[in-house]
Amino acid sequence: MPRFLIVLDVDSTLIDDEVIELLADAAGSHAEVRDITERAMAGELDFAASLRERVATLRGLPMSCFDEALATITVTRGVPEMIAGVHAADGLVGVVSGGFHEILDPLAERLGLDRWRANRLGVTDGHLTGEVDGPVVDARAKADALRGWAQDAGIPLSQTLAVGDGANDLEMMQAAGLSVAFDAKPRVRAAADVALSTRDLSQILPLVGLRG
Repeated sequence: MPRFLIVLDVDSTLIDDEVIELLADAAGSHAEVRDITERAMAGELDFAASLRERVATLRGLPMSCFDEALATITVTRGVPEMIAGVHAADGLVGVVSGGFHEILDPLAERLGLDRWRANRLGVTDGHLTGEVDGPVVDARAKADALRGWAQDAGIPLSQTLAVGDGANDLEMMQAAGLSVAFDAKPRVRAAADVALSTRDLSQILPLVGLRG
């Protein structure tokens, strides 16, 4: 069988949670951050600007907030089965996130992902600065990650599949051979080749002919 590259969004896709909202709980800014997140995912706000606005509310949090958030994260149903199925067919699974490496690194290693990319948060003296460290991983960066990983692995774009739920996933989904809207916003469902409403990522496998 041909090799496949599956690339997924993280927040509300690979996991059931929105990590920035978990961090905002600790900062006391959950309601503000949740509203901005909803509007950004619906495509009403520029993602990079909205991320910086949300991250600013986290200023002063200790780095222990990452471990506390990681302990509460729920991996979406079917993720282990999906990863195992793709790996059994010599395929690759990557994730690209508008979230944060500080959370994603240990999660990706635990799940056995092959590739991952996310933002980093500024830290000074063990506390968050309220700024993003480096360029924001936005819609274009997500699409670039999919293309770059496919090229590096020698996998044609026709053998790639992108899974997302928000407006910042649309460029990545357009770049892929097959796009999947997963429990997604209406704009994303309308643009996708396939729309899945049940939150079980093992449903990805039959889409690439692996198993039902």
